[in-house]
Amino acid sequence: MVKNANAPCDLMLFGALGDLAQRKLFPALYQLERAGLLAQGSRILAIARTKATTADVREQLFEKLRYHVKDREFDAGVANVFLQRVDYLLLDFTDPEGYGALREWRDEPNNELIVYMATPPSMYGVIARNMKATSCCNEKTRVVVEKPIGHDLESSRVINDELGEVYHENQLFRIDHYLGKETVQNLIALRFANNLFASQWDQNHISHVEITVAESVGIEGRWGYFDQAGQIRDMIQNHLLQLLCLIAMDPPADLSADSIRDEKVKVLKALKRIAPDMMDRYVVRGQYTAGTSNGKPVPGYLEEDDANKGSATETFVALKAEIDNWRWSGVPFYIRTGKRLPEKLSQIIIHFKPAPHYIFDPDQKHLANNKLIIRLQPDEGMALKILTKDQGLDKGMRLRQGPLELTFSETFEAERIPDAYERLLWEVMKGNQYLFVRRDEVEYAWRWVDEIIANWRDSGEPPKRYAAGTWGPVASIAMITRDGRSWYEDA
Repeated sequence: MVKNANAPCDLMLFGALGDLAQRKLFPALYQLERAGLLAQGSRILAIARTKATTADVREQLFEKLRYHVKDREFDAGVANVFLQRVDYLLLDFTDPEGYGALREWRDEPNNELIVYMATPPSMYGVIARNMKATSCCNEKTRVVVEKPIGHDLESSRVINDELGEVYHENQLFRIDHYLGKETVQNLIALRFANNLFASQWDQNHISHVEITVAESVGIEGRWGYFDQAGQIRDMIQNHLLQLLCLIAMDPPADLSADSIRDEKVKVLKALKRIAPDMMDRYVVRGQYTAGTSNGKPVPGYLEEDDANKGSATETFVALKAEIDNWRWSGVPFYIRTGKRLPEKLSQIIIHFKPAPHYIFDPDQKHLANNKLIIRLQPDEGMALKILTKDQGLDKGMRLRQGPLELTFSETFEAERIPDAYERLLWEVMKGNQYLFVRRDEVEYAWRWVDEIIANWRDSGEPPKRYAAGTWGPVASIAMITRDGRSWYEDA
């Protein structure tokens, strides 16, 4: 058990009975309780629009914790202690009069106040204004909001302006759960603590980079949200551009929040725009049709429950991104994400250039470039593919490729790997912003993505079809093959 290092806090959780809160946030808070990281006196006010008592909500949360927390990590005694911190408030978020109850609940005004808006972004401004009107917050209040912020640059500015009317930028914690993953944080350590990589991390030594985030599931009942967002908004603008920034950014001056975020913004500003005449070569969008997943037949996107049969929303995107700066000149970043792909997989692959002079068997020359594989899921870890001599008297100087591997769950078997939300909530409680996204990051990411979306709209071309259970449209393979390369699983 780790001794807590933060001051007591009051957490007001809006949308506390929603899917995100019950599936991710309360289990994460339970794990912080279990680890001894919630300070004595810390409290949680669960706020939602459902008529219920505190006892009802505690009982419901107990069952949700039992379901979502792994059996070996669930302790009924710890859960009951944790749930004693939880009170419930029925509130219409749009009713200013109801917010007086929030002020009354704050009978420990010396506690740090954290406001978590696990609501649609359209509610952020409403909640912020109502809290200000009833003096529920001050200049020390920390406010957590979920990305994506808006559905394009203009709407993100409206939402951020609404938040900015009440809170300073240093009070806002825009959460991207990918940034809380252990492996993503290790990117900074890997790159800047190891000169082996720091000295090789540029266009002189790296030929190209792959980023793949694949989902085997379909829409899972989220048709209404997803059909408005699509894969490019839901995943690329929201998550994958953050991964690209951490891979591509220059070394920050220190580990302070603004030093790291300044370098990420430089990457976003340097992204080469994808003009209309580049779309055929740089971007592929797809939509899944009926196929098989885990050996079972599954419907196509347009056949899902409540589907709009004429929808042109993309469920798959592959694109080639280029960064116009000294470090990455001529190095393409191939980004791919989609639903109903063969497996659930998130990984980054750094392809290093081969040695300038090759002296081994010409038939094995295709093995000559090293690869660094960074796995975000399902098994977090890293592997460096290197070449060694094959064993045996009859093998001569035949080469074989093998990994130097670090699998976190095996290497650190005494330590459980925290869920991303555990890390992020813990950092909010400590007031650290380095894992959270600044406003200008959001806006530069939207600016780049908006142009691609506008190009799709202007072209009028429908998304390319791909069968569920495959790796997307054939055009995504052609895109990378055109450059003389292949996706990692096809290599």
